[in-house]
Amino acid sequence: MKKFITLFTLALVFTFANEISAQEVKFPGLDKSPADIALYRGGDRRSPVLIKTTYGRPMLKGRKIGTELAPYGKIWRTGANEATEVTFYKDATVGGKKVKAGTYVLHTIPGEKEWTVILNTNLNVWGAYQHDASKDVAKFTVPASTGGQSLEAFSIAYQKEDTGVNIVLGWDTTRVAIPVKM
Repeated sequence: MKKFITLFTLALVFTFANEISAQEVKFPGLDKSPADIALYRGGDRRSPVLIKTTYGRPMLKGRKIGTELAPYGKIWRTGANEATEVTFYKDATVGGKKVKAGTYVLHTIPGEKEWTVILNTNLNVWGAYQHDASKDVAKFTVPASTGGQSLEAFSIAYQKEDTGVNIVLGWDTTRVAIPVKM
């Protein structure tokens, strides 16, 4: 009986110790620019993933693209917080440049009529502050367009084309399509 009481007492101590410890953890609230992932499968939901983009989604909050957000002519992380990363699961041609399968940081230099797109191997960086041009694997320009539905949150989607897929960046009424062939 004494053995039972000792085991029972130990079980209670461990139970309450774990509960007290777990209650002391401070969990952060939702991020102001939540992280998101966009996947391109090339088919239905059962198809293998061909491209994955991980990015932060900043909000307009009444601010203007090109001046207050994503300033024209300056390198941008293409989202919020950590730099946007894009993974190609097969070798691809991106903006006419051959790119090996792998993960790259996606930087852009926004402009009123065109954006420069940069794929870089310097991963796990915050913002564009650590951009090292010697690690660029592709750099090209694509046209920027405006019109259509205004998007409050910066968004990335895929648009299937006859010759491949576009990675489409959208914010407010700005749209930028990055052509990819796999």
